[in-house]
Amino acid sequence: QAQLVESGGGLVQAGDSLRLSCAASGRTFSTYTIGWFRQAPGKERDFVAGINWSGGVTRYADSVQDRCTISRDNAKNTVYLQMNSLKPEDTAVYYCAAGPDPYYSGMVYGARYDYWGQGTQVTVSA
Repeated sequence: QAQLVESGGGLVQAGDSLRLSCAASGRTFSTYTIGWFRQAPGKERDFVAGINWSGGVTRYADSVQDRCTISRDNAKNTVYLQMNSLKPEDTAVYYCAAGPDPYYSGMVYGARYDYWGQGTQVTVSA
């Protein structure tokens, strides 16, 4: 079992950067794939980025491909999402999620994740 806590969100201007953190508890964290998702008001939850248990496989949504980097430190039970060149359309609540699905193809599906954090708000002003 895992519990996830996101942090690092805030109010920034377009072009700024943020680093989100997802801190996990639980002995099996290092075996889980971790995904970042986001949900803007009135919209569905969308996949942002994912990383497999070793950090050797990552996947990004097209909308953030060139602006975000996901990484993990299993010794610290933490996954990071570095976001650069932020745009107003990046405004959303960002959630991290953990699940045992190790495969690249499964990272984008929220249903593949068993545990979710409470979310952190990211607001980007124009």
